[in-house]
Amino acid sequence: MWNGYGKARIAGLPIMRNKHYFASDFHLGLNARLDSRQRELLIIKWLDEIKSEAASIYFVGDIWDFYFEYKKVVPKGFVRLLGKLAELRDAGIEMHFFKGNHDMWMFEYLDKELGIPIHDSELEVEIHGKRLMIGHGDGLGPGDHGYKFLKRIFRNRFAQGLFRLLHPDLGIRIAEYWSLTSRNSSSERSEHYFEQDEWLIQYCRQVLKNKSIDYFIFGHRHLPIRYHFENSTYINLGDWLEFQTYAVLDQGVLELKAFENDKVRIYGNFDQVEQNQS
Repeated sequence: MWNGYGKARIAGLPIMRNKHYFASDFHLGLNARLDSRQRELLIIKWLDEIKSEAASIYFVGDIWDFYFEYKKVVPKGFVRLLGKLAELRDAGIEMHFFKGNHDMWMFEYLDKELGIPIHDSELEVEIHGKRLMIGHGDGLGPGDHGYKFLKRIFRNRFAQGLFRLLHPDLGIRIAEYWSLTSRNSSSERSEHYFEQDEWLIQYCRQVLKNKSIDYFIFGHRHLPIRYHFENSTYINLGDWLEFQTYAVLDQGVLELKAFENDKVRIYGNFDQVEQNQS
């Protein structure tokens, strides 16, 4: 089991890397408040700033705005980020990628090339004595049955094999169209925060009836959220289209922060605590 610490050297002196970082929803390939290239450079700057203290970095889905990985072909672009990931892996920083609804067709390229595992579903880990559940968050909680049905199709191996028969130029155009459709769906970003009716809050509440989780860490919602239960906390990582938010676990305390953005609003119940309803 990962014990939460890594070792590195600066100028020949050993240092301890003991912080764990979480970010999601970069949506590289999509122009937003910053265009995709500017956002990629900002992400690299963030990675450079945290690399001396990072024991691990979790990329929690929708890093790419669209992505389909063929057996011998991967989408072009984003070489600066890929180069930075290679540099950090070579420095001994542990990394994890999670499939989102825009990049669910990542398979084994990053694992084989860089030693970065790809996670298909939620992952439970223990770090610094805290139990974490980490995942992109799409398809969890009540409702959204149309997307849940499509997700089963898109994750089906046979359907993926059929898609691979398409020429990459055509396949990636279809992937771009799907990304646009998914982005405009009701399951993604909404300016409205629905308090206790947030579907991922409802999902956390159900999980807590059967197991003990100290921190839930999800993306997908595109709003930075910190919501406290009686003995647990749900963090939504927001996005880098607007907020440039991420989370860091340091000595067992998980904080939601923003990189070079001092106008971020954090949603949640803050001083209130939802009592255990089980």
